[in-house]
Amino acid sequence: MSISVFYLQIIFSVIESLKSNEKGKKIMSSLFRKKDINTLTENASPLKRTLRTWDLTFLGIGAIIGTGIFVLTGKGALTAGPALSVSFLIAAICCGFAGLCYAEFASMAPVAGSAYTYSYIAFGEIIAFIMGWDLILEYALGAATVSVGWSGYFVNLLDNMGIHIPTALTAAAGTTPGVSTYFNLPAFVIVLIITWIISIGITQTKRVNDTMVIVKLAVIILFIVCTVWFIKPGNWHPFSPFGLYSHTNGVATGIIPAASIVFFSFIGFDSVSSSAEETINPSKTLPRGILYSLLISTVLYIIMTLIMTGVVKYTVFEKYLNAPILAVLAKTGQTWLSIIVSLGAILGMTTVILVQLYGQSRISYSMSRDGLFPEFFGHVDEKHQTPFKGTWFFGIITALAGGFINLNILSELVNIGTLTAFILVSAGVMIMRRTQPDLHRGFKAPWVPVTPIIAIAFCIVLIAGLNWETWLRFLVWLAFGMILYFSYGRRHADAKF
Repeated sequence: MSISVFYLQIIFSVIESLKSNEKGKKIMSSLFRKKDINTLTENASPLKRTLRTWDLTFLGIGAIIGTGIFVLTGKGALTAGPALSVSFLIAAICCGFAGLCYAEFASMAPVAGSAYTYSYIAFGEIIAFIMGWDLILEYALGAATVSVGWSGYFVNLLDNMGIHIPTALTAAAGTTPGVSTYFNLPAFVIVLIITWIISIGITQTKRVNDTMVIVKLAVIILFIVCTVWFIKPGNWHPFSPFGLYSHTNGVATGIIPAASIVFFSFIGFDSVSSSAEETINPSKTLPRGILYSLLISTVLYIIMTLIMTGVVKYTVFEKYLNAPILAVLAKTGQTWLSIIVSLGAILGMTTVILVQLYGQSRISYSMSRDGLFPEFFGHVDEKHQTPFKGTWFFGIITALAGGFINLNILSELVNIGTLTAFILVSAGVMIMRRTQPDLHRGFKAPWVPVTPIIAIAFCIVLIAGLNWETWLRFLVWLAFGMILYFSYGRRHADAKF
């Protein structure tokens, strides 16, 4: 945290020096110029509007339910014990309060861009650029990370069917100690396939996502029905072996560190708000989609974690870190379910990748439309009515990241980027309530300013669970973004005002 404080002190000192003279005041004025909501809505894009409440709910569920259940529950259980369900609840509460703030912004400004656009309205241009740059990192790295988990389940499924992919093509170099690997081919291919689906139209994207989410939910419900009878309450004792926060063998353990880990499970629900310009009646539909998806996903996460830690002693998951659900199936003797669960895991992570790549393409599209990115990223294809070129540009980069880069460490950057977005959106709601109280809001977050303050507090607690190396990498990424902003974005954004 000391690095972040030092970084903020530098920023504030620069701002104060700029305020001290006329030229500096003009620079400050241009850096923090804001977008007008009415202007944004009047300049709506030619993107096709087809999404309804349940389409958005399924987009949210598609983004949330995947890696959390099928991968992170093992590591989370070892960190918090059976109290992992409480960790999920804490992460969900953090997302829930932030989700209320997202819902209010979405009803005020039903345009593409999510937290990037909301920051432009509430804080000004330079903060908006930082937020957009941050979201691009979140979605790209998140999709690449999930594609690697997808690859693991896919390779295991093929092995069970007697089909073997060469080991050298199943992971990036240096991923597994003692094993020679060079490239993760399945991760690379799945990202390209999903990029193609997103690029050919929102209708196709919606249909594919809705279908996979329905199948995924069916698999999860089947798992619950088949395993709930094997719960042994004794496995829940002690319920919280590590308390709220402690250190075990030099590693942070407890409910809070586990919440910081499983927070990754909820990343992506904010991408629902990126679909504003492709949504029918967005001022009402977007808030419902955001909140419904969070509620349904949270209930399923808590039920699943209680069942898993009730059927199997949490220490057993150490042997099943990559596929913790298989530990439950092995304990209950229901190996016939393993293939079905593997298919559910593959579909679950596929929808996560799809929603994150979708959100990424809409963020870069919005930044291009505002002049902060080159026009290439904002070009809408007439045939498909999608930002075709930008979608493929970032899709290829994400595919290469999943194929070549060892993402075990870098994935923590996704958490810190998302938490930063939550903090800005929550603070933005308070600012907009004060500066534009009469603005039409199709949805109003309850108990403002209490709700956004609680959201910010939860985010700070979860950020505190991240190590200093994550902060350092995040600040390096922001430094590259500032170079891009001052060398290109700031000058080209002038023409849009």
